[in-house]
Amino acid sequence: MRRANLFVISLLVALPAAAEIYQWRDAQGRVHYSDTPPAGENATTLRPAAPPAVQPDAVEQAGKDVSAATEVDRTATEAARPKTLAERELEFRQRRAAAAEARAKAEQERQRSTERQRDCEQARNQLTALESGQRLARFNRDGEREVLDDAGRVDELARTQKFVESACR
Repeated sequence: MRRANLFVISLLVALPAAAEIYQWRDAQGRVHYSDTPPAGENATTLRPAAPPAVQPDAVEQAGKDVSAATEVDRTATEAARPKTLAERELEFRQRRAAAAEARAKAEQERQRSTERQRDCEQARNQLTALESGQRLARFNRDGEREVLDDAGRVDELARTQKFVESACR
């Protein structure tokens, strides 16, 4: 009997702990606290009511049908439970791999950009040399040096201009 009384008393003591607590000032400026909001007063909620505790085993113990609703409850409980060390480690490794991939992609893009700028600069320099009228020579397939004549200069000038237009956007 004594245990039952102690159990009932502990339940009664625990009930107010889950209630909302309101704070307000009266006309004289005194601060009041209550578990019910005052009528006609602007009260501030200090602590919202705690959601009722749900035990997932209670549904199975009651012998109810474990259906889609229970599956949703299990999914919600799994999402709410703290992650294990292995799960956190896996997420960390995935984030680190994604960051490394992004860095590598950015480095490749930077190298491509640098290469395009270098090619553009070389093509512009060659175009300037072609337009200046100075004598230009290049090596043929046999490795012999051959001087460009006027027709070769015009062809090379047109080819270089097209390359500058495409490489220097």
